[in-house]
Amino acid sequence: MQEKEIKQIIEKQNQFFSTGATLPVAKRIAALKQLKATIIKYEEKINSAIKEDLGKSAFESYMCEVGLVLSELSYMIKHTKRYAKEKTVITPLAQFASRSFVKPSPYGTVLIMSPWNYPFLLTIDPLVDAIAAGNTAVVKPSAYSPATSAIMQQLLTECFSPEYVTVITGGRAENQCLFQQKFDYIFFTGSQAVGKEVMRHAAEHLTPVTLELGGKSPCIVDATANIKLAAKRIVFGKYLNCGQTCVAPDYILCDASVKDALLTAIKAEIIKQYGEKPLENPDYGKIINEKQYQRISSLIDQTKVVFGGTLSPATMQIEPTVMDNVTWEDAVMQEEIFGPIMPILTFTSLDEVIAKINERQKPLALYYFSENRKNSKKVMASLRFGGGCINDTIIHLATSYMGFGGVGESGMGSYHGKEGFATFSHFKSIVDKKTFMDLPMRYQPYQSFYEKLIRMFLK
Repeated sequence: MQEKEIKQIIEKQNQFFSTGATLPVAKRIAALKQLKATIIKYEEKINSAIKEDLGKSAFESYMCEVGLVLSELSYMIKHTKRYAKEKTVITPLAQFASRSFVKPSPYGTVLIMSPWNYPFLLTIDPLVDAIAAGNTAVVKPSAYSPATSAIMQQLLTECFSPEYVTVITGGRAENQCLFQQKFDYIFFTGSQAVGKEVMRHAAEHLTPVTLELGGKSPCIVDATANIKLAAKRIVFGKYLNCGQTCVAPDYILCDASVKDALLTAIKAEIIKQYGEKPLENPDYGKIINEKQYQRISSLIDQTKVVFGGTLSPATMQIEPTVMDNVTWEDAVMQEEIFGPIMPILTFTSLDEVIAKINERQKPLALYYFSENRKNSKKVMASLRFGGGCINDTIIHLATSYMGFGGVGESGMGSYHGKEGFATFSHFKSIVDKKTFMDLPMRYQPYQSFYEKLIRMFLK
């Protein structure tokens, strides 16, 4: 799409927002209901598109993408009316007589840029929150998941007029053009490198941003953990979508005393969940493209592989792989893996683990497997990360009742449910001052008597 066309789209959205058409809560809810009905109508086509892009089964596509979007829609349809209400707050005595209140207001025209690993979920979920908050939206999905981008464009074009919601497809040229435009808010999900670029360009217009990035999310298994169950849940979280999940356990930090037991349990779980030959499992997906396949493959040190390690260049598949005796200096520990490789490191002291993780960039997620409640509280309090689980993986993002987001290098801001509504809203603080009386103490000429009153009110 040409720069002129993109500018025209944004201008039309600005004009449409200025009419106040998106402000009535009833219209927002109607738009959400229409979106939900259309997604249900397109479900099979969405699943087919995700299968084409990532090799996901229909079951996984619904569980991890379509179903979660429908859940967010149901939640926002139910709660938007309440979230959009202005809220009365306490008025200080010094401002008598007046009413103070906070009024949620949409930002205006927002840009939503999404990645390829969960192309439907990570595009439509923030869009749901943006619509609920009363914004118009320009949606830019990833060029690396073209089939899903195409079906989303078809779906959203059927749902909304272009001055309300528009999908812009394309690659780097379109991204660069969008970065140059002035939006009222930018919501970006993707890599740290592109996130920095988004933030630099947003600063030119003083545009607020939410950045949902990633990082190396640790998974700690201590000596008290339920090893069999831990292995089951770690294998699920690590190899879901072939490891192409921003909150996947990136690496395992295991107490040295239970490492052998954990390794045995993990190997058994991989076979149980994916079969003896995972690359022949029709429900096991593929790496998104050749570039990512080559990058991930280069992180495998075959001398340290204790399970898996088989590669299929023809299908761009990598077997669920486990690497043992990994050190912090190995290549696999120098970047976010974002693939089906599980490095295992060991520790002997929990304090050592806490110190080591806190030395590194703040991860998007952290997982701790333990039956020791005291240590669980210590880990959750001492480590800095976006969100996570005790005795599970991944599932903390699958709810509309908590915000999801990163911290530091893993992002800023959050969304889902009430937090998502707040992300796409500006909360105006307003004082409605009454006219039936006017206290004279704040006006000149100042008098000592009034100074005493002011000191009493403002202590």
